[in-house]
Amino acid sequence: MTDSHASPSEQTLRTVGVLGTGIMGAPMASRLAAAGHRVRAWNRTPDKLIPLQQAGVEAVSSATAAARGADVVIVMLSAGPVCDEILLGDDGVIAAMSPDSILVVMSSIPVDTARHQATIAARHGIGYLDAPVSGGERGAIDGTLAIMAGGEAAVFDSCQTLLQNFGRPTHVGPAGSGQLAKLANQMIVANTIATVAEALLLAERGGADPAQVRMALMGGFADSTILKMHGQRMLEEDFAPGGAAKWQYKDTQTAIAEMNRLGLDLPVSRQADALFGDMLSHGDGELDHSGLIRELRRRNGMPVD
Repeated sequence: MTDSHASPSEQTLRTVGVLGTGIMGAPMASRLAAAGHRVRAWNRTPDKLIPLQQAGVEAVSSATAAARGADVVIVMLSAGPVCDEILLGDDGVIAAMSPDSILVVMSSIPVDTARHQATIAARHGIGYLDAPVSGGERGAIDGTLAIMAGGEAAVFDSCQTLLQNFGRPTHVGPAGSGQLAKLANQMIVANTIATVAEALLLAERGGADPAQVRMALMGGFADSTILKMHGQRMLEEDFAPGGAAKWQYKDTQTAIAEMNRLGLDLPVSRQADALFGDMLSHGDGELDHSGLIRELRRRNGMPVD
């Protein structure tokens, strides 16, 4: 049933399975429950489901239990191989889903993985969207995520209003296109984090006040969300993970693989990927990706910690 023109208060209420209730998945499940949907959630670490039960989310013991009988299944797991493990196979989620239901994979996964999942879903009569997001934990909590959806237009239309509980969904093309859009997003994020970090270190080494330099740049042509938010985190050395560097590196690695497949030479993105790889090799993978400034400080013999 299409409800893409309904207001949030008029949207069709559905049974929704949510797979993965980490930093992003938990607030997304809560928002669906708050909107009146019946939400069944599964997570590999069951303890993470306890707070959600207080928000009206039903905790279930398996991914297939969350998916069985659901109108829509939303996946927010960590990576492509994990998604395939849970979704595919005779005992996987797709096999447990009802025909004419919809699978929305909001994890960041390789383009070819999304296309393969879409093919398997179609064989079971299931609609498929790959719909990764950008906006981090804050966006998931506030419902302001940018959502990049690939798949058939009719499938997107049928659950557009549901996705609006999370933010702003945009249909960008056939299956796999959402992941391409997310790779573009992650390239911009990674490259900009590196550039903001370099700019603040230039100011510091040159004798200017980095905090005041950041303030001076805000509102000008160099302004960005990353300068505002992550520039401040860099100045305060606040690297509690909103988006962990290890996941940023996963995405830049996926982008490198895709650009190689397409025969593209994109040197700025390759350098950012290498910097994040070095950051992980120095044990900083669990820090927020804005912690990349620590790697640049190491390179330049500047104090870290």
